Amino acid sequence: MSMLNQANSTEQVSSDTKSVVLVGVGGQGILLASEIIAQTALKTGYDVKTNEVHGMAQRGGSVLAQIRFGSKVFSPLVPKGTATVLASLERIEILRYVDYLAPDGLAVVSDQKIIPVTVSSGTTPYPDMNEEDFRKIFPRLIYVEAVQKAAELGNARAANIILLGALSNQLNFEESDWEDSIKKCVKPKFVDLNLQAFHIGRKMGN
Repeated sequence: MSMLNQANSTEQVSSDTKSVVLVGVGGQGILLASEIIAQTALKTGYDVKTNEVHGMAQRGGSVLAQIRFGSKVFSPLVPKGTATVLASLERIEILRYVDYLAPDGLAVVSDQKIIPVTVSSGTTPYPDMNEEDFRKIFPRLIYVEAVQKAAELGNARAANIILLGALSNQLNFEESDWEDSIKKCVKPKFVDLNLQAFHIGRKMGN
């Protein structure tokens, strides 16, 4: 649990609380993206709580990160059906957590396909879904070619920041605050790359 978690979880959460759920598989940079969101909300003056749940493996296992912010937040856990944004760096992973999203919430999906062990071993089929299929499930959807866009920048690992940029407009933080948080959370030699990735994603999310 993040150091940002600090409160009595038995008290009620303020009505202005917003929640973001990020999902994917280990090694995709979900936790970095969640930290940038948390830092941006904190910088804006909100009370922030985060919670990260890792899969069975550091790389390849399912990863879930939850971020909640508002005037006063007492628990990092996002109640089912309340997430303002549900974003996934692996397209099928979002289906595991669809019940977290609020009825009017935004789904952000990267088209990246990572075949899990259960599929590669022949135990389970990988769902054959495209953007149109996801739009039938999510009335509000941003579908992004995050890995392709990141590769065009010279580093496919920046796909997480492109996804972050795509969802950033939904959270109503100043662009400069997002930029400051990226500079704070990312190693100096990767700052310029990640800022570029963020702005590419932000345009895709308009």
